[in-house]
Amino acid sequence: MNEIALLGTGTMGTAIGRRLLATGQRLTVWNRTSGRTAPLVEAGARAAGSPAEAVRNADMVITMLTDAVAVRHTLVDSGAALALRPGTPVAEMSTIGPQAVAELAALLPAGVPLVDAPVAGSAGAAETGRLVVLAGGEEAAVERVAPLLETLGTVRRCGGSGRGAALKLVLNTALVTAVTAVADALAVADAVGVDRRTAVEALGTGPLGGAVARATATDAAFATALAAKDARLALDVLGDAPVPVLRAAASALAAAPHPQDDIARLTGAAAPKERK
Repeated sequence: MNEIALLGTGTMGTAIGRRLLATGQRLTVWNRTSGRTAPLVEAGARAAGSPAEAVRNADMVITMLTDAVAVRHTLVDSGAALALRPGTPVAEMSTIGPQAVAELAALLPAGVPLVDAPVAGSAGAAETGRLVVLAGGEEAAVERVAPLLETLGTVRRCGGSGRGAALKLVLNTALVTAVTAVADALAVADAVGVDRRTAVEALGTGPLGGAVARATATDAAFATALAAKDARLALDVLGDAPVPVLRAAASALAAAPHPQDDIARLTGAAAPKERK
């Protein structure tokens, strides 16, 4: 597979696109805000004027979009799915949840293989091929797209359709609750007069060590608004289940004053990046 269509060139889409170009793929890109394709075009990609144009000659399509509504609009409502060549596989790499994956599969033309392939890792990992790709789908479909996905990192085969999306919800639930727990722990540190640097170093050696590492990372990007969206996805599948920690984290994320900031800003564990 050498002709790749990438739909969505936000932070993660752009990082994935850079990696694909660096590994020798021919890349056509589309984004709703066309100016956001410029960095990839400058790096060698071709910009398409519509999703249908982007996918028309593709050997494989990748979607990396905000949510299930954006994925459906881009692939289905726009007519892009009908422009696919017969049998062209689609790797849906956004975080949309297993139910949305099932709904999308039902809307695609017969014979279009769909692999749900959300990722663990941020933009820095994408550009250097260190993502973990959580692949779900029929075995033949996963086998077909695996060589390309492996250029992005390690492919973890999760089972049938929707299983990659399901595991991504599990991982993101752990991430958002743990990072908000770090924020709470540091609030206690402030209240009792423990220096934040001392608190962060101590927390890093305990059960929240992974969350502290994420909160102090300088090469990660997970907007608070997207984290809030993912928390809502998890709550949607839980219904009325008693999950007070997740509900509290979701409320904190939804109330964050700067939704485009990285979730680490909630903790204050690292110096905040300048907002543009």
